[in-house]
Amino acid sequence: MAATLHDVMLAPDTQPAVVADCMKLIQQEVSSKSGVSGAAVKIAYKTASSFAPGYLQSKVEDMVPDMVVQLEPFWADFAYSGGGSFGDYLAKHSDQATDALLAATDAQAAGPTARPAVVKAYKTVRGSAAKHIANALPRVGALIQKYA
Repeated sequence: MAATLHDVMLAPDTQPAVVADCMKLIQQEVSSKSGVSGAAVKIAYKTASSFAPGYLQSKVEDMVPDMVVQLEPFWADFAYSGGGSFGDYLAKHSDQATDALLAATDAQAAGPTARPAVVKAYKTVRGSAAKHIANALPRVGALIQKYA
């Protein structure tokens, strides 16, 4: 039986590298944004990253396991279907994959450790988040495939 995405991505020797790559992916995605919604994303990111030293990284560390759980069914179907690029697979299933990832971010925003200033910033970009996540799915898939 093949290892699950959870077993691979959240292994103690792998998870710190996954988190580091997620931080890089977030920074790349934020810096690539433009226009009004891009400006809102950049402001929200600045709010979250300047809230407290290490706060954003700790939130990503908390969120990675939830995102892995959300993406596990996609990975299983991708593996069963014969492979290729997981980023392409996620892009083809964009609506469902985006909803799954938003479920993880929404749970974090509603969680007991959520900071009001950061939640307020998140709510300002939540309306356009699906579009931004959908655009990032190829990179998300590549990140996962790197480890899995």
